[in-house]
Amino acid sequence: MGRLNLLMSVLLSIFSVSIVLLPNLASAQLKTNYYANICPNVESIVRNVVNQKFKQTFVTVPAVLRLFFHDCFVEGCDASVIVSSTPGNTAEKDHSDNLSLAGDGFDTVIKAKAAVDSNLRCKNKVSCADILALATRDVIQLSGGPWYPVELGRLDGFISKASNVEGKLPKPTFNLNQLNSMFASHGLTQADMIALSAAHSVGFSHCGKFSNRIYNFSPQNLIDPTLNKQYAAQLQGMCPRNVDPRIAIDMDPKTPRTFDNNYFKNLQQGMGLFTSDQVLYTDKRSKGTVDLWASNSKSFQNAFTTAMTKLGRVGVKTGRNGNIRFDCGRMN
Repeated sequence: MGRLNLLMSVLLSIFSVSIVLLPNLASAQLKTNYYANICPNVESIVRNVVNQKFKQTFVTVPAVLRLFFHDCFVEGCDASVIVSSTPGNTAEKDHSDNLSLAGDGFDTVIKAKAAVDSNLRCKNKVSCADILALATRDVIQLSGGPWYPVELGRLDGFISKASNVEGKLPKPTFNLNQLNSMFASHGLTQADMIALSAAHSVGFSHCGKFSNRIYNFSPQNLIDPTLNKQYAAQLQGMCPRNVDPRIAIDMDPKTPRTFDNNYFKNLQQGMGLFTSDQVLYTDKRSKGTVDLWASNSKSFQNAFTTAMTKLGRVGVKTGRNGNIRFDCGRMN
């Protein structure tokens, strides 16, 4: 009996260790040349589609970038956010936190998948998750950001449930502790979090996401005191009290169509749109990083590419945990 108990405890400990190691093993299988002998032209095929979408509308940039982030933070980077709901399942994309994801992001991935599959050598051999990761790198570069090699080899996930989204995405009201805690749960450091926050250098936000900062911040201060007064007045002009909350404004008031370190310069001037942006400067634990990257673009770009690579490893599916979807919008 004693031997049986000992054997059981050893097996349990091995099993628990394997569970802890699985995510690392999965991400370790990613490599930049994964498709070299499978679909050698995959990167240029995806890039051509992204270029075409970019020429049609700049919204492609923030749309794809947000889609990647929202995908990776729920169920990992497995293209589960792209799946459409069915009569028997409400998918991730229909959760309230994802309803503001612009259609141009989904359209980019779907068109890129069609282009890849039109190549007979590549047909049904490249995952939607990898196509999204490549498209994300491409929109960043097209808008002035850094190019970086993308690790590939992800499979598409089997699960996409709106109920899994709740509490998994950062809110615009988050403080530094809340931001650090959420990012740390995915193996991302405070520096990674600050670098990834600079995705707010491009794109737009709906008025309803920050109206509390300009109208009813607290009983003592109707306007958030950390908000630049002139900027607050501009925001009130663009987002009057009873405006349609779906009206959108640029997140970066100075260079909204360029992915750059101006995001950090804005924070220095009290011009972060969300509480979760401005807190990066008002909290002394993160202020130094903001100051560094505001003055050193190269240092920021290096940190950003590191953070994007780490983000792309989150919750990766390999082996039996995923497959390659024929249609990114529905399970096989």
